[in-house]
Amino acid sequence: MALNQNAPTVFPTLSYDDADAAIAFLTGAFGMVPAEVARDAEGRVNHAVLGWHHDVIMLSSRRDESSPFNTGKAVLYLVTEDPDALHGKAEAAGAEIVLGLVDQPYGSREFAARDPEGNMWCFGTYQPAAPQPAESR
Repeated sequence: MALNQNAPTVFPTLSYDDADAAIAFLTGAFGMVPAEVARDAEGRVNHAVLGWHHDVIMLSSRRDESSPFNTGKAVLYLVTEDPDALHGKAEAAGAEIVLGLVDQPYGSREFAARDPEGNMWCFGTYQPAAPQPAESR
């Protein structure tokens, strides 16, 4: 199967105790766009996809304690053209801002917020490019 060179190839995937509340928070505070929500027979979120520009975040309801996919908290970095406006939106929605707007020495303007279940969401202008393997250059 050939990879779609225009589609994302890395998908952060998070587990939440309350996936419905997480979806509401992420769409309300950060402006993510829900693309798909599939539920299991009990109504829990089995698989959800939220859009962020041309990328996606996947999430689900946390499974029983024996699941190898209950990995704990995550730190994610998402690129935004306007961190100041997003910071204002997140703050107005009640997000816990843990790092206020800052200009970093590596050229990024960014901030960080914690979601209600403790995951850290960093937003900024820093957008590194992935190095290409020698054979594809």
